[in-house]
Amino acid sequence: MVRTLTQAAKWIDRVGIALLFPKDDVVLPSLWEQVNGEAARNWAVRDADGGFVEWTKEMGFLWGAKDELPARGLVCVGKHVARVATCVAPRLVPTLLAAGDPYEPEGIEADVVARITRDGPLTGPELREAIGTGKKDVDKAIAALHRRLVLTNSHLVEQDGPWGALAHDLLRRKWKVPKRLARRETARRELALLFLDAAGEVTAADLAPLGWRRKEAAAVLDDVAESREAEGFRIWARR
Repeated sequence: MVRTLTQAAKWIDRVGIALLFPKDDVVLPSLWEQVNGEAARNWAVRDADGGFVEWTKEMGFLWGAKDELPARGLVCVGKHVARVATCVAPRLVPTLLAAGDPYEPEGIEADVVARITRDGPLTGPELREAIGTGKKDVDKAIAALHRRLVLTNSHLVEQDGPWGALAHDLLRRKWKVPKRLARRETARRELALLFLDAAGEVTAADLAPLGWRRKEAAAVLDDVAESREAEGFRIWARR
């Protein structure tokens, strides 16, 4: 079981990519399961009427870890896979970048990138004030830029109230990325093998969290695994 930031970072380095919390249609492991156990779902202590009292010890650790891991340079965290919070081993950040498609931000996304490039990591409220745009549009732009691997989580900024605000930074500035990345095909094969190692066997749809079309995923899987037909589906397993 994971109980410290160091243990969390070592586990993520071993598996490569993990979700923060499990998602039913994603075959990747989750840090929550390592902290709280695979079958455990309780995240809060409640009173007799079901009202929230406090987080469980495990949830308290994980909620802090999701911000401390990137802040300390241990793990890349952001909504980079499956549109949910994802933990990426620093060694795999260049691979994710190499496997993606070229992307040039436009509109509000470009404004967000320009501000963070100039001013350093910024929170959502700071970005809204800087570019004069509403919360909905800024949040949408930030989510898209995380998905496109342009932005990533930086650190938590304390503010008034019980919650801090998450600061976002350029992924290529926050994490060490070589000027020359691996070939796109090579990077995609590495990621396909990672999913296979996580699940044992996969369908092309299981690689959808990476943003790949099923035809693209099937072509990559054909390069690295053996397939069989089962109930109308093609299933790949490692050779």
